[in-house]
Amino acid sequence: MHDRAALGSADVTDESLSSMVAALLGVAISSVAVVDSTAEPVSYDIPAITTGGRWWVSGTAHVDGETRPFRLFVKQVHEWSRSPFFADVPAEMQPWAAQQVPWRTEGAVYRSDLVDHLPPGLAMPRAVGVHDIDDLSYSVWLEVVPIVEVAWDLDRYRRAGKLLGRFAGSRAVRDRANVGGHEWDVSRYVDGRLKFQVLPMLASDDLWHHPLIAGAFADLRPRLDQAAASVDAVAAELMALPVLAGHGDACPNNLLVTTGDDFTMIDFGFFTALPVGFDLGQLLVGDVQIGLRPADDMAERDTASLTSYVDGLAAEGVDIDEQVVRRAHALQLLLFTGLSALPFELLGAEPTEQVRAMAATRAAIARYSLDLVDQTG
Repeated sequence: MHDRAALGSADVTDESLSSMVAALLGVAISSVAVVDSTAEPVSYDIPAITTGGRWWVSGTAHVDGETRPFRLFVKQVHEWSRSPFFADVPAEMQPWAAQQVPWRTEGAVYRSDLVDHLPPGLAMPRAVGVHDIDDLSYSVWLEVVPIVEVAWDLDRYRRAGKLLGRFAGSRAVRDRANVGGHEWDVSRYVDGRLKFQVLPMLASDDLWHHPLIAGAFADLRPRLDQAAASVDAVAAELMALPVLAGHGDACPNNLLVTTGDDFTMIDFGFFTALPVGFDLGQLLVGDVQIGLRPADDMAERDTASLTSYVDGLAAEGVDIDEQVVRRAHALQLLLFTGLSALPFELLGAEPTEQVRAMAATRAAIARYSLDLVDQTG
């Protein structure tokens, strides 16, 4: 019996499922007969503009006369024009905006051999299938990764920093950094999201008179205004620094702890050639932005992660001065996080204690990014 209706258009034929189950179990296709299968949505609270859905697909199969269970993780990826958030893009910008987010990259990564070239200590889920749904979407079928629930203490950030440095510096990883075929650099982000969305909002007096912003960010407006006026110069300086490889969104949520000190990387949608130190930004603030971690230890974690990142680069034969990496990290953090740190999504919410605390946390992120640029300049 099969009930995969929850998958909708992301479903595949029973024959295709059997083939993927055979690959998952490491047996010949001819020896597998899928007996039953079900699909259920994955509970996930963090929105992603290129994700159409996530599901668990479970069931049993006969393999050479033996009944064996199986479970797969399925993710539907689409062009972000299909996201509800796309409606917020001005109509005249939509054709251009739809081309800016590299939605095809994740599928290309899982179709590639990147998994065979990751530095020791890093892994990625094994893909048993990447299936086109239509011209603007596809599904990725992955093995289920056993996750170990552990605390992200200072040693874990050091370990993550070093492995991200090795990932960035690895020649084999860099050779595959353009597997998605999406042309992108820092200027695209600046000319797109910053100039058309973030900077106009920062220039609004109404924003700065909002009680939530006036309370937490009042002292930051002059500094953010100055940073906003200099985004082209900041971007030019960052783009002039060494370019290696980057995951693109290396927050702790995308670095699954599996065994010991090892990590399994997921969500490769923004994997590409990136300025040195790029991944240190989300490693530092990823959990802080969404309220999973306080902002009061950012400096300590940042120093530990960055020093270890430089060690990781050196382990791959890439010799870049730590101060260069620190400057690149500061510029990246300001452009991609600091300027957009204001809690725009909470402006219509009831000003509860939790909401005010989140605003204070976001202000701490903005303040830290501005201070880091000043310190490294």
